Amino acid sequence: MALPLRLPRFSLRAASVLFSLGTLSACVSTPGPQVAGSGQCHDASLGWAVGQTADEATLKRLSGESGAGLINPIGPTTAVKHDTRSDRLRVYIDAQNRITAARCE
Repeated sequence: MALPLRLPRFSLRAASVLFSLGTLSACVSTPGPQVAGSGQCHDASLGWAVGQTADEATLKRLSGESGAGLINPIGPTTAVKHDTRSDRLRVYIDAQNRITAARCE
């Protein structure tokens, strides 16, 4: 004689937690940005960017030309921690969304 199959009962909250975990696992499995080269930042040739609009295309160009593994846009009200990383390019942006400096810091 076969016993009746009992399925576990899930509350709405448990179902939403399981759904969230599944959604988050998809985010974790996606790769991060790819860095070509050593990831070391070089800012000697980035003076052209001062005065330019800080749009996506300009920031991508700065990232590629600097070789930095990390680009860090700094707005006019952004607090900056004064730590130094050899792989980071900080792009300082004014209130009019214009680049005021691009430095490896």
